[in-house]
Amino acid sequence: MRRAVLRIPAAAWTVLVPLVSLLALVFSWGRDLPGHAVAIVALCLAGAVLAAVHHAEVVAHRVGEPFGSLVLAVAVTVIEVALIVTLMVDGGPKTASLARDTVFAAVMITCNGIVGLSLLVGALRNRVAVFNPEGSGAALASVATLATLSLVLPTFTTSKPGPEFSPAQLTFAACASLALYGLFVSVQTIRHRDYFLPVATGSDSGAGAGDDSHATPPSARAAVISLGLLLVALVAVVGNAKAVSPTIESAVAEAGLPQAVVGVVIALLVLLPETLAAVRAASRDRVQTSLNLAYGSALASIGLTIPAIALASLWLSGPLLLGLGPVHMVLLALTVAVGTLTVVLGRATLLQGGVHVVVLAAYLFLAVSP
Repeated sequence: MRRAVLRIPAAAWTVLVPLVSLLALVFSWGRDLPGHAVAIVALCLAGAVLAAVHHAEVVAHRVGEPFGSLVLAVAVTVIEVALIVTLMVDGGPKTASLARDTVFAAVMITCNGIVGLSLLVGALRNRVAVFNPEGSGAALASVATLATLSLVLPTFTTSKPGPEFSPAQLTFAACASLALYGLFVSVQTIRHRDYFLPVATGSDSGAGAGDDSHATPPSARAAVISLGLLLVALVAVVGNAKAVSPTIESAVAEAGLPQAVVGVVIALLVLLPETLAAVRAASRDRVQTSLNLAYGSALASIGLTIPAIALASLWLSGPLLLGLGPVHMVLLALTVAVGTLTVVLGRATLLQGGVHVVVLAAYLFLAVSP
């Protein structure tokens, strides 16, 4: 009896919170919410984030790395892409740069914010954060290539005026994004899976280190239930982020901030599950898992968004602005350079983590004060 009583609370919040959050989404979608309703939706959003992290860890423990990181990254990105396409279809010309702003925000948050926080936590735990340079380097190279093809080249092509691709160029970018992302997933999960597994350190046998890796994996039934609840929680995260976006837009407008800040705030909310999961992995001496989540999310964001936008452009009216401006191109180049110097050694200290966090801070500050 005592065992059953102890297990009820955990089951209650991990199952009920995603369902309640989804219910809040159903009642709030497409409506102007008063202040108290926004507070309730925001509370449901926070609960859905925590529930998503819990269920992602259950699935990851069942399928192992790097499949666990891939499940969370792809699930979040697919829902995020659906949201972007929906907003662009409904929003008209004012959403011409939405895909660019969202994808670039995701790249900066994952490659600097998630990577930097993970390295800081890993270095605080063991003085030096250790990971696999082959896997992390390959992921960063793929992110840099896709970001350049999809977000930098449109600024310099001449077939159409402005930072736009011609239909043929957009088709090529979409095909290249899908091909490279598919190749990366194949290498990560099959051919060179060992490059993306956590690196064993001297602390692995210490108290609290990797305890869950030695625990009995959940049953297939439990993993399937957690996968379903993970998807429900992620739908609730993205949908409730959209539900509170009018309030965010009003606050941004009243503060006199650029409209792009709205996209940054929504991207931060949507990427919260990956951020929390990556930091928790780093605290358990699995920095490689954290990097898999960070770079995998960046890759999925570009590799799935650009093809989806290419298809949606068949019925979208108005321009599709993909090219970055000079300031953002400088930040992207700095991110790639710093990331390369970080991953090439397979070891990082507090300094490298701090550098990444400062680059993200610069991006956020320039979004507010361009």
